[in-house]
Amino acid sequence: MTSEKTEPELLLFHTVGCHLCELADALVSPIARAQGVGLERVDIADSDALLQRYGTRIPVLRVAGEKAAEIGWPFDAGAVRDLLAGLSRTSSRPRVPGSR
Repeated sequence: MTSEKTEPELLLFHTVGCHLCELADALVSPIARAQGVGLERVDIADSDALLQRYGTRIPVLRVAGEKAAEIGWPFDAGAVRDLLAGLSRTSSRPRVPGSR
C-alpha cells in the first residue's frame, strides 16, 4: 500500500446502512485497487444536494469531475471496468506508482 495521497478518480455515492451500497463497495474496491485508481466513498446523507440527486439511485459510481460518466446500481465488474477504460482514455493524470 502506498503512503502517497492521490486525488480520487472514482466517487462511490452511498449511505450508511445501505446493503446495496455495501455490495457495490465490495465489487468496486478491489477493481479500483488493482487498476491503481483512487476511490472516494461519498455519503449522500452529508449533503442535501446529494440526497436530492442520488437519494433513490444509490449506489452510484462516478468518474470524479465528470458528471456524465456515472453508472447506477445494478452494475457488475464489466461495467466498472468499462467506466475505468473510459477514464484511462480521457485522463492525463498518472496512475499510482507500481500499479500496472
